[in-house]
Amino acid sequence: MATPRRVLLLLLALAAAALAGAEEGPRGRRLLVLLDDLAVRSSHSAFFGSLQARGFDLDFRLADDPKLSLHRYGFGGSVDQNAVLEFIDAGHDVILAADSSASDLIRGIATECGVDFDEDPEAMVIDHINYAVTDVDGDHTLIAGDDLIQSDVILGSKKIEAPVLFRGIGHTANPSNSLVLKVLSASPSAYSANPKTKLASPPSLTGSAISLVSVMQARNNARVLISGSLDLFSNLFLKSGVQKAGSKKRHERAGNEQFVTETSKWVFHERGHLKAINVKHHKVGETNEPGMYRINDDLEYSVEIYEWSGTSWKPYVADDVQLQFFMMSPYVLKTMSTDKKGLYSTSFKVPDVYGVFQFKVEYQRLGYTGLSFTKQIPVRPYRHNEYERFITSAYPYYTASFSTMGAFFIFSFVYLYHK
Repeated sequence: MATPRRVLLLLLALAAAALAGAEEGPRGRRLLVLLDDLAVRSSHSAFFGSLQARGFDLDFRLADDPKLSLHRYGFGGSVDQNAVLEFIDAGHDVILAADSSASDLIRGIATECGVDFDEDPEAMVIDHINYAVTDVDGDHTLIAGDDLIQSDVILGSKKIEAPVLFRGIGHTANPSNSLVLKVLSASPSAYSANPKTKLASPPSLTGSAISLVSVMQARNNARVLISGSLDLFSNLFLKSGVQKAGSKKRHERAGNEQFVTETSKWVFHERGHLKAINVKHHKVGETNEPGMYRINDDLEYSVEIYEWSGTSWKPYVADDVQLQFFMMSPYVLKTMSTDKKGLYSTSFKVPDVYGVFQFKVEYQRLGYTGLSFTKQIPVRPYRHNEYERFITSAYPYYTASFSTMGAFFIFSFVYLYHK
């Protein structure tokens, strides 16, 4: 079941601007596909066809094309590590697929995205237990992977029943990088080594620590998918049946087609992209937004949050969206209620502290784009004429004052007129 070995598949989402029209999407529909061999265009035509069927416009180019000028595609210079990283920093999305002959360029880009490929250039992922059954016994580098991330937003709501075929190199996610997620992991019996030689020492990558496919969502919400297998996207793997070693069940189709379709939808923001609009705040009983609040005012705050479904914006429904009323630290932290139509709201009393506060929403949820927005508002104390004329809690002091004055009057009268 071997396919011709290629080095690189690099899909760059060129436009971060929204689509035109009434239903504006979060991303554009142009993709630059950089290949080391244009033959991949035909050997992986099913995957490319699925992208085109979803409305993407694909531009195929050779990565080493001397006439390739990336200025026209939204970032400058040649295809080098800095150019790709600047492209990601600008908020664009990338799918990167390589194999065991991946260049230093590909390894460098992956490292900067929080992923480290096996340093051995001849190493491949090997699994003598969880391999795909073939007619001829091989070196068990054809993996039948089924250890998938539990996330409907990344992999879709429909469960991937069949194992995913994988042949390629493994990588590890940098533990210090919290932005990287392992989407398809190797089994505990897997290891990374040269399949053509005997092991002279224990392999450096073993077990479930090996990631086969990983994703990274940067803090600017740019998304990157990194796969150590170009075959994962090939027509052969997308159309092949699969039977996992030790299992009697044979699937007519491997899970590759569903896997690459759903993950590419996530990478290109067809799912899991949130937007917040109509942020409002005002005093209870009023509708106009004031320029300043007073301590102990009762106020209301609301925001509308929607999720892109691939074709339109749908109300986002969750029970964990929180609002902070913030000055150096949160004075108020409230979980907002939702009408399940996209509107989130809450009400609270302004703290008895004056200064410059912020309404602050920081929302981070696995697989979704992060939401972060603030609005600054000053809070003033009472004016001199806004205090109560008589304060109930001060009545004992009022009584003490008047009783003292009365006693002094009685004492003076008695002292002056008593004979």
